[in-house]
Amino acid sequence: MDIKYIHSLFLKCSSVSIDTRKIESNSLFVAIKGERFDANTFADEALKKGASFVIIENGDYFIDERTILVQDSLIALQQLAKYHREYLKVPIVALTGSNGKTTTKELINVVLSKKYKTKATIGNLNNHIGVPLTLLSFTTETEVGIVEMGANHKKEIEFLCELAMPDYGYITNFGKAHLEGFGGTEGVIQGKSEMYEYLSENDKLAFINLEDPIQVEKAKRLKFYSFGINKANADVNITAVKASPFVEVAFSNLTIKSHLIGLYNSNNINAAITIGKYFNVEEEKIKEAIESYIPENNRSQLLTKGSNKIILDAYNANPSSMAVAVENFLQLESANKIMILGDMFELGNESLSEHKALIDSLITEDSVQCFFVGAAFYANKVDKANFSFYETFDAFSDSFKGLAVENTTMLIKGSRGMALERTLDFM
Repeated sequence: MDIKYIHSLFLKCSSVSIDTRKIESNSLFVAIKGERFDANTFADEALKKGASFVIIENGDYFIDERTILVQDSLIALQQLAKYHREYLKVPIVALTGSNGKTTTKELINVVLSKKYKTKATIGNLNNHIGVPLTLLSFTTETEVGIVEMGANHKKEIEFLCELAMPDYGYITNFGKAHLEGFGGTEGVIQGKSEMYEYLSENDKLAFINLEDPIQVEKAKRLKFYSFGINKANADVNITAVKASPFVEVAFSNLTIKSHLIGLYNSNNINAAITIGKYFNVEEEKIKEAIESYIPENNRSQLLTKGSNKIILDAYNANPSSMAVAVENFLQLESANKIMILGDMFELGNESLSEHKALIDSLITEDSVQCFFVGAAFYANKVDKANFSFYETFDAFSDSFKGLAVENTTMLIKGSRGMALERTLDFM
């Protein structure tokens, strides 16, 4: 496989696609074989829809000189992305972590775009396919690249760092996410810390949150630029944080009033401030950027439906993010409060115990009506006046539709597979 030759063809194209439903004119189509479909069978369709070249791994679908036959299309995509990254030599900020990756990535992007031409991961395309696609979206116009990296098992961040070769790295936190794949909390720390290992071995810079003892310990082996709350030794000293319910943070005699709900989002904002400061973005521009950011895609959104206020945080959930979301919600002032909490996935053998722990943490809360949705919560159901348990979303929706909910503040949170945003359809 001649990656240099493939790259020369790629440079003639305007984009890369792995989905013929989203094909663009003059694109490079990479046919990746999945569990449920074989994209090699769509090579001819891709060309007819406007692709200039197609990469396939099955010779039965070879068409003409526009077809590039390789042994493995996925490996070809990854090697092409790495070659392109080396070809451009654009500085890259990479980030990973258990919670807050996508929000932090978006905040970093809006801040840095105040001074630079940036390109960032679209949505959460942060895996072994998404990261290469992100790298291939960078052009000679890109001045800073921002790459989100997700992982559900060890060695994944290590692999993605080898592809993206980041110059800077940030880890949002080490939480109870993907415990099944990582083999427990210690495995999560080891897996996410693979980014630190890459940065250390290659003499690159880490951004460090001094509020996190794990990061402080890891920083002993790193070149780093830090932030902390009322910490004189931090490179960026955040002087105040609060949430009522929107997060406000202060630094350098400036106060930033964000559109993000929950104190747990303050570190996401603080990281973006810090990275902006490191890259010499003017402080007023940092403030302007963060205050203009509006969350979407079911992430910490504050919605109004009739007389009800809804915190929609249904994009994903794990024990760590669920705990801080619930804690924040309980602190809000409202006469009527409802929580609709969905199952947390990918917890392996710790699933039932983690769901039970969350239920137990709410046992003394009598002022909030709690709806628990999903098989794991249902398996831990308890008899309590303000608790309701439903094994399926359909069972929950049938019951909830009959309630007259008015003048109420609600939290809706669960793993992506629960799709709890469907609750909005019958409110």
